[in-house]
Amino acid sequence: MKSNRIVLLRTLLLSTSQWNKYKHTKDRKQRGKIIGVFAGMAILYAVIIGYCILMCVGYGKIGMAEVIPTLCALTISALAFLFTIFKTNGYLFNFKEYDLLMALPFEARTVAADKFLYMYVKCFPWYFSISLAMMIGYGMYVSPAFYVYIIWACLSILLPIIPMLLASFIGFLIAKVSVRFRQKNIIQTILLFAFVLLCFSSQFIIDALVKNNQVEATLEQISTMTGEIGKFYPPVQWFSAAVTKLGISDMLLLVGVTILLFEAVFFFVGKSYRRINSALMSHGPSKAYRKTSCKKRSVWNTIAYKEFKRMTGSANYMVNCGLGEVLSFVLGVVVLFTGVDKVIAVITNGAPVSKEMLYPAFPLIVYFLIGMVATTACSPSLEGKNYWIVQSLPLDRKTLYQGKMLFNLYLTVPFAVFTTLCLCISANVPLINMILYLIEIVVLCAFSTAWGCVCGIRHMKLDWENELEVIKQGAAVAIYLFPNMFVTMGLVVLVVYLGMRMNSNLVTVILIAIVAVLALLSYRKVLSLAKKKC
Repeated sequence: MKSNRIVLLRTLLLSTSQWNKYKHTKDRKQRGKIIGVFAGMAILYAVIIGYCILMCVGYGKIGMAEVIPTLCALTISALAFLFTIFKTNGYLFNFKEYDLLMALPFEARTVAADKFLYMYVKCFPWYFSISLAMMIGYGMYVSPAFYVYIIWACLSILLPIIPMLLASFIGFLIAKVSVRFRQKNIIQTILLFAFVLLCFSSQFIIDALVKNNQVEATLEQISTMTGEIGKFYPPVQWFSAAVTKLGISDMLLLVGVTILLFEAVFFFVGKSYRRINSALMSHGPSKAYRKTSCKKRSVWNTIAYKEFKRMTGSANYMVNCGLGEVLSFVLGVVVLFTGVDKVIAVITNGAPVSKEMLYPAFPLIVYFLIGMVATTACSPSLEGKNYWIVQSLPLDRKTLYQGKMLFNLYLTVPFAVFTTLCLCISANVPLINMILYLIEIVVLCAFSTAWGCVCGIRHMKLDWENELEVIKQGAAVAIYLFPNMFVTMGLVVLVVYLGMRMNSNLVTVILIAIVAVLALLSYRKVLSLAKKKC
């Protein structure tokens, strides 16, 4: 690696390092927040490690420990690919510090490569925690020689790079295509949505192909399938062979291909890097002017409209906060035309689960998608360095946050109601149940909005240089997302269990009352935080 890359990468890491801030700041409140972030991340890593170890124990118990290295490589590669797809626009392209970096005496491909390495280093702890956990699980049942652990750990460092490079190159192609259009952000968002939906549906496509070939789900066939995947994606096979067979050629292939692919990708990216970034960050003037009357809006609607324009002006914001709505819309259309029974059979892989059993869970299933990321969790931080402008406006913070919450309701409620109606109509849900489920999903959207705003205000971060730091990696989004996701999954199981042992409508009414109280408490907390001086 060239010295220029080391200098630039070190500077990027130091400027955003939480540990570096902790060492140099004298603000006790800031130090406490950083400690809280470290503690939260440690808990998340512990959960991931525990889950992966338990998964390996399951494979070990059924005599399939030899498949663990392949599963490790597949898991890390899939996560690295998906994470990078979401982050390419914002890390490699259309980032705020572009002018500053390009003014430095570095080549364009050096800057692009360092931004990629910066993205890799920031995500590496997630990948390595998975690898470490699966290495422990593999060692529990195979007990390999000590040097196998060293090989595993060393190759794990390289394992995420190839899928990240592939995702970055796809992001580069999407950016290159989108700059040819006037509405660059809209085109880029549509292409990203299309690609992400394709990735989400690939699992069901593969399942359909497997069923068409009448492949039975036996233990031997699972091992065969993982081996077949290795043929389509060679790095998985190289990693598995290097760990299980100590293949020197496989190790060299993984190292060599990673280095060659890295240089090749950024050789091509470097040629168009300046032009693509300049085009994405520029805005052409409109040639068609029309004189129309001004629309009169309330203050809340004006703030909501401002948030709408902020969202449509950022592909990152739209993809990360709008993905759940798009997935829910797709789910609604699919169940309406194919029937809810077929969808349940595909998702549960033929398990004996009837639609009547899932009636009480319909609103929670929709909320799992709709409530994935609330805009209110990141919108306070997205004001960034322009926050002083908002502070100078003739409105109080309570009104500002109410407008932001109103926008999230405008965004989530229509999609949530549509998908819930589609599920109820397709499953022939009784009318009274349908009304209760619609009330429940609206109350859930209100809770999501208010709770997200609480997280967004309490963990507001205004000194960001890249909007992805608050949209995807912010403490507010993490604190909102993970507890909300796990609690929703637990509630789905709970309401199905209770619905089979008591009146399901009574379960729904109780849940509506609890969520309504939580939404009200969260809203009052927002008003309380709005009165405090930031």
